[in-house]
Amino acid sequence: MSWFSRLSAIFLAVAFVASAAPAQAEKRVALVIGNNDYRNVPKLQKAVNDARTMGDTLKQLGFNVMVAENLNRQAFSETLLAFDRAVEPGDTAFFFYAGHGFEIAGQNFLLPTDVPAATEGQEELVRDASVLADRIIERLQNKRARTSILVFDACRNNPFERAGTRAVAGGGGLAPMTQLPEGVFSVFSAGPRQTALDRLSNDDANPNSVFTRTFARELLQPGENLVQVAQRTRRLVSEMAETVKHKQIPVYFDQMVDDVFLNGIAKEQAKALAQAEAAKPSAPPQQVAALPPVSVPKLPKEDSINAPIASFSRHNGGWTVVFSIADPTLGISWRIGDSGDFRETGFMDTLDPRTRKRMPNPSIELPADAPAATIEIRYVDTQGEMQGPFPIKFDPDAALIRDQRKILDMTATSWLAFREFNGLLVYYTHLMSYRCAIREVRIGIDSAVPDKVLKMPACNSRDPSAIPSDAQPYLKLAPQTKSVSVELTYRDGSVSEIKTFRR
Repeated sequence: MSWFSRLSAIFLAVAFVASAAPAQAEKRVALVIGNNDYRNVPKLQKAVNDARTMGDTLKQLGFNVMVAENLNRQAFSETLLAFDRAVEPGDTAFFFYAGHGFEIAGQNFLLPTDVPAATEGQEELVRDASVLADRIIERLQNKRARTSILVFDACRNNPFERAGTRAVAGGGGLAPMTQLPEGVFSVFSAGPRQTALDRLSNDDANPNSVFTRTFARELLQPGENLVQVAQRTRRLVSEMAETVKHKQIPVYFDQMVDDVFLNGIAKEQAKALAQAEAAKPSAPPQQVAALPPVSVPKLPKEDSINAPIASFSRHNGGWTVVFSIADPTLGISWRIGDSGDFRETGFMDTLDPRTRKRMPNPSIELPADAPAATIEIRYVDTQGEMQGPFPIKFDPDAALIRDQRKILDMTATSWLAFREFNGLLVYYTHLMSYRCAIREVRIGIDSAVPDKVLKMPACNSRDPSAIPSDAQPYLKLAPQTKSVSVELTYRDGSVSEIKTFRR
């Protein structure tokens, strides 16, 4: 199974664990990313350790956590897609990033490990190869998360500075995020234009940066709300930085309506509840007449409610099928067709909070050339009874189109990318990678009306994301070109919104 398939399975498992909970119950989901191994800019030493520490901390606070390390641009996008799938309306979503970050014209960009080296005048090269921090907030807003917490330990030196060259415009540190939507809380490891310390001295053996070691510890303090955690972190980090004559003052931006407590209620509230409980007079024991036993009829389950649903995802190695089951389960098994033995899916290294037992693996793998078939799935409920089998239809052609269409809809900002190399080029590699969901691509050069058809290779269902070696994934443009509009016609005949990409 590919790393992205495992990642999707884990996050969709989170979804099926929470699907049976009451609507008002809080589900906590976290994505933690650490990037050390940069190819073209200076490597970092502690970002991966910081991500692992934050992952362990958030697990202690009841979050379902995914930790991702050393992500290139494509892996970064796919990881965010998996995070999108896990977040549901009303959830608490936590995003932590440690690695190189860069500010261009007031916007913050998170740098994947394959970000190219850039010099003066190549800011667009950095933009196109990186992840816009504001876009992560937009995605969580689109998923209607009730609370979004974003933490950036990325305020390091300019990674593009080189001796003998002029660096990309921008200094160390990140720009402030002052225009946040309601329900969002963000924390930066250092203030605007400040840089964050990895260590206090050469003798500092702590595996984490100065900010993360402090922030993770403060998150676990019981009865502290997010603002109190951020304020204590700011004071402690700034005091430590001053010992080595460095200015680092973490900042936070708060658009929360209510206080958010990740580790218990407020200390004052807990104390008041304890005092009120102690002040209650003890009631005398009551004599209750024994009542005859009452037989409560067990309502029959409706198959339409309990039947699992499945999502299909195509990757280089084949298919990943993830089952979502409303009921708590003790085991899941499956087979192709209506005969033969059922196979167990196995178990994950995660406890289901509803059963206090290991969570059954909700996913299976199918080969790339798997034909259309019916998958039968059954599961063992908490009473030890077998439920099912339930039939699920698998149509590889339809599943491929549906999966790629979903990815295109969620990554619309990546459809086109400008490059300057022996002239001005516009790349549409992303569209080629998901062309199996596309019937036609039309673009307009310096026009809001797409009137030119882009030639796309035929879909290869055996390796759908691969781009043929003889395909040209770019167009040469006139140097004065300012923008390109694009419109997709999907395989089902529906048409996308017209998107405009500017240099």
